[in-house]
Amino acid sequence: MAARIELTFDTRNAVRLAEFWKLALGYEDEPPPAPFATRDEWVASFGADEDDGGGAWLRDPDGVGPRLVLLDVPEPKVAKNRLHIDVRVDGWAGVLAKVDELKKAGGAVLATFDGHHVVMADPEGNEFCVAG
Repeated sequence: MAARIELTFDTRNAVRLAEFWKLALGYEDEPPPAPFATRDEWVASFGADEDDGGGAWLRDPDGVGPRLVLLDVPEPKVAKNRLHIDVRVDGWAGVLAKVDELKKAGGAVLATFDGHHVVMADPEGNEFCVAG
């Protein structure tokens, strides 16, 4: 069996960023693993302190895309990401529609390459592209 990848991001506000990425990708919250009823219960099983910060676990409802994990950390982002997400949609009209939707959710346009892609930043400044 081939290994699967998941993408893990350090963040200052996992809950807020999770809402943004669920909108961007059509993802949903991943349920906690059995036998836990909640993610908090699962995290507590590791002996984590309440002050350790929160997290969010997202999945592609179709089971195709990688799992996203967003973990709260105390330190701010200090450099450009070496990895970014490309959000793929159908056609240039789809790109423009997705960009408008993500701007309303707190994203920012950084650069537009007409007819091809738009470079954006999520609410915490992580760069990503929307492309057709």
